[in-house]
Amino acid sequence: MNGGALFVAVFLACTVEAVEATTIVLAAGTVRDWRSAITGVFAGLAFLVVVVGALGPALSAVPLAGLRLVVGGLLLVFGLQWMRKAILRASGHKSLHDEAQIFLDQVAAAEAAPTQRRGMVSDWYAFTLSFKGVVLEGLEVAFIVLTFGSNQHDIPLAAVAAMAAVLVVVAVGVVVRAPLSRIPENTMKFVVGVMLTSFGMFWGAEGAGAHWPGSDAALLALIPAVALFGVGLTFGLRGQGQGRRQPWPAGAQSKLAPGAPRPVEAP
Repeated sequence: MNGGALFVAVFLACTVEAVEATTIVLAAGTVRDWRSAITGVFAGLAFLVVVVGALGPALSAVPLAGLRLVVGGLLLVFGLQWMRKAILRASGHKSLHDEAQIFLDQVAAAEAAPTQRRGMVSDWYAFTLSFKGVVLEGLEVAFIVLTFGSNQHDIPLAAVAAMAAVLVVVAVGVVVRAPLSRIPENTMKFVVGVMLTSFGMFWGAEGAGAHWPGSDAALLALIPAVALFGVGLTFGLRGQGQGRRQPWPAGAQSKLAPGAPRPVEAP
């Protein structure tokens, strides 16, 4: 994998995680208290710096073959999960990931929560909501950076790609002050899932002692093959999912007028 491919892979994967974290922080700041929400963001970033600082040197002590075997297996797990969800959503077997609806649900929960001051934090709920969002999504970003970067011996480039993705998403979020619902997240998750699955297969096999024909050039055939397999599954399942009703979005029933009939979900 050359530097450009590494940058694109990390950038796309981290963009998905950044969108989800930004949605949570926007909900906390818009409804509750921006100062507490931003404090939670910085606290979460500080926690991530400590975790990454502890894990980074430890990875350098692991033999490359063993590292690739373990990382390849982990990437396969993450990649196949992302591909599975994207395929089910695209084929109609699972509701699309709706950032706008998630934002509304977070806002509703934030409005209902009581205001509580702890120390220098004026709104503890806004602080913890932002902190958890940044830490949970940030740990996935750190995992992507460390795994891709360590395998290619270029963690700085992977870190730059992740930082670029986060800055782009945050900048858009600050400008629009709304959930980033126009980003084709399901398509991005499918693409990232294909890439994680392909690299997981590639590095896992290398870690187990296998040698790919053409070395890194084998990825040029492996990635399209995995993508075509996923697209084929999507079209194969789409016919089965057309007659299936989509689940009613979470929190949407509360917005119905009193006495309005409730939709019936698929069994």
